[in-house]
Amino acid sequence: MNINETGIILFCENHNVVLKFYSEKLGLHVRKTGENLSVLDFGSSYLMLEDYPTVIRFNVNNFEEAVSELKQRGVFVDVKKHDWGTIGVIIDPEGNRIELKD
Repeated sequence: MNINETGIILFCENHNVVLKFYSEKLGLHVRKTGENLSVLDFGSSYLMLEDYPTVIRFNVNNFEEAVSELKQRGVFVDVKKHDWGTIGVIIDPEGNRIELKD
């Protein structure tokens, strides 16, 4: 699996308060923001703030190849297409969500 960027997704109960803290108090640059989702620079990665539980996301260079490789290893990948891109959802043995993004 060829990963080109790793993101940390922080799911929070009060998006606006958390966004204000990370951008204004900690000084992280906001890449983009929306009603319930914001993306901030986080070193060579990004920090995404959303209104959901915690997720690990891997941005991959070749989405189809990564999905195929994982399926060959016996991993179930639920591919979901959105207007902003495609993700592959994986659930680890303890129920944690992992996503691949195109």
